[in-house]
Amino acid sequence: MEYRLLGGSGLKVSALSFGTATFGGANEFFKGFGATEVDEARRLIDICLDAGVNLFDTANGYSDGRSEEILGKALAGKRDRVLISTKLGFPAGPGPNEEGSSRYHLRRALEDSLRRLGTDYVDIYHLHGFDALTPIEEVQQTLHQFVREGKVRYIACSNFSGWHLMKSLAVADRYGWTRFVAHQLYYSLLGREYEWELMPLALDQKVGALIWSPLGWGRLTGRIRRGHPLPTVSRLHSIADAGPAVPDEHLYRVVDALDAAAAETGRTVPQVALNWLLQRPTVSSVIIGARNEEQLRQNLGAAGWNLTAAQVAELDKASAVEPVYPYWHQRKFFSGRNPLPV
Repeated sequence: MEYRLLGGSGLKVSALSFGTATFGGANEFFKGFGATEVDEARRLIDICLDAGVNLFDTANGYSDGRSEEILGKALAGKRDRVLISTKLGFPAGPGPNEEGSSRYHLRRALEDSLRRLGTDYVDIYHLHGFDALTPIEEVQQTLHQFVREGKVRYIACSNFSGWHLMKSLAVADRYGWTRFVAHQLYYSLLGREYEWELMPLALDQKVGALIWSPLGWGRLTGRIRRGHPLPTVSRLHSIADAGPAVPDEHLYRVVDALDAAAAETGRTVPQVALNWLLQRPTVSSVIIGARNEEQLRQNLGAAGWNLTAAQVAELDKASAVEPVYPYWHQRKFFSGRNPLPV
């Protein structure tokens, strides 16, 4: 397994990390991901550890906290071998202060996560989204205090816009507080908007990318193809509306290119899609999930090799879309000063 620095920090994370949204299945939405319980979670975690995975990601909003509970129990006796990442921000109850990033909710959510995980610290603590109602100074100072207390090692964000992230970094820098070292975000061959603004920002500010849903919300598993119906068992039956819409023809064009690369490399479609991400700028780790051991072992096979430059170029071409303004203008008129992939 390759290990990469997490943004501008000294923390090394495995190029592939394991996401536990499949743990618990406590409500209808998360049943679409999976319903893994403790015994199976232990088996999956052992497979990951054997493969060199050292980062395990969860959130207090996954299955109403059950994901954190199951991960904590499954990691019993192994805490010193792993890095744990969790997130907060989504509603955790019916009260007016049980969501967002206020000092009140941040403190309460962290203590609850530590209890569920059975640990006295988390390695990476994410804001699951940007809270426009709470002053950024309140948010960043509270996160900085968590680090000073030793309850959090590194802080990060998730699903931020460019200005959300840049302003948060600027406030932290102004007061000498702890900075975000990572941004957990959606990025795949079916969703390349990260490249428009957030990737250039990440390069400039040394913010590592942790990629969620790298297979395009289950569309790049190799089971969806032109002329074939949606598989009987697919998360898209229950959660498609919560994710990005993808025109059929664009999906099929990307899958065709993946099929060609898979045939050339002797790899599977998901392995090719994941390997493409591992070669992108700023990517520190790609978060993989799995309902079972077979899926996990297949996804772990995405590491340890590389697509050729020609294969990457073909996938880039097949997955490219016209960016929105002002990005199309910047690319057409300042392309010589933009070193990023387009």
